[in-house]
Amino acid sequence: MTPALPSLRTLLFRLHWALGLSAGLVLALMGLTGALMSYEEAVTAFANRDRAIVAAPEARAALSPSALAARIEAQEPGRHVASLTLSQDPAQSAVARFGRDRTSGARPNSVYVDPADGTVLGPVRLEAAFATVRELHRWLLIPGEGKGWGRSVTGACAFALLAFLGSGLYLRWPGRHNWRIWLKPSLTRPGRARWWSLHAVVGTWLLPVYATIALSGLWWSYDWYRTGATWVLTGQAPETRPAGRMPNRTPRTDPPEGSSPLDTAWAAFSGAHSAALATLTIPGPDAPAIRIRWYAADSSAMILRNEASYDARTGALLSDRRSDEAALGQRLADNMLEVHRGRFFGALVALLFCLAALAMPGFAATGLTLYILRRRAGRRRSIGGASRTAAAAGRG
Repeated sequence: MTPALPSLRTLLFRLHWALGLSAGLVLALMGLTGALMSYEEAVTAFANRDRAIVAAPEARAALSPSALAARIEAQEPGRHVASLTLSQDPAQSAVARFGRDRTSGARPNSVYVDPADGTVLGPVRLEAAFATVRELHRWLLIPGEGKGWGRSVTGACAFALLAFLGSGLYLRWPGRHNWRIWLKPSLTRPGRARWWSLHAVVGTWLLPVYATIALSGLWWSYDWYRTGATWVLTGQAPETRPAGRMPNRTPRTDPPEGSSPLDTAWAAFSGAHSAALATLTIPGPDAPAIRIRWYAADSSAMILRNEASYDARTGALLSDRRSDEAALGQRLADNMLEVHRGRFFGALVALLFCLAALAMPGFAATGLTLYILRRRAGRRRSIGGASRTAAAAGRG
């Protein structure tokens, strides 16, 4: 006799706990590391509060980017400045990030710098620690970094999270459940019922958050996913989407004598934008453009990244992409990290995303508890059934 095939509900239940036993631990680790990174900027600023502020800023003018980079490199022999992060607040220190070492491939620690005289104030504390947390979150510290198979493992776990959400929602769907069972945990119920209620109800509340985290996290796991998501959001592939507003290009002329293209570009940028914070990428010898990523002075737009690029030989404007001029899909694509962290939707939602990430180990723990309790109950039923069978045979 052919055994009956398991129902869809049984298959989804088995898939749910099988993924929990395999991907649950990785997701718990990704949740903890993601929560740590949620407020990386705030934690780093607090740890470096003695270096992030300069004395008597109002009495001194800031150096030009090329002069600032030259003074930093004079104090840090053998290193070259790859980017400068500059603030419109004269009391804020600049941050210099160095290029990778040509021999070891390691990136030296970034440093705080006085923007007026180029004095190096000290390295950025906790930068290396957060870099390790980031690598653990993205590819589990597996060799190969973003090009290794660790990125595929975390991507597969993001898909597993989506499978958790879909199967868990289906397993909760029976119509006999009223809204109290759906949305209010029953912690007074004994044993396995209490753990199930906590696991299922909290998961229901956080389902939209976890769906957003998983769908945005896949952006960094698979190139094909990023290409497809970019097309869905913007209607263009990443390679062909427009870079933003493209003004009429000026003739390629050499910059004024005595000025560098970097300073020319920075002067043009400063005159056209009111940026609270700007990161100026210093181009290498073969780079075609100087890129400036910046955040508007408006506090409500501090999470939305804008980008301008300038000709690396002349400093002339090439493109200027502003978030406030882009459609919603383009803003999502340009700020996917902020979507992933919840900051794109506001400070309260960002806090909710952080708490949801912290809750991931709790789902792994309650799921494992439910699995163990179910196995114990199954063994007790088996033993009880065997005892009853033996008793019946003895009476016969």
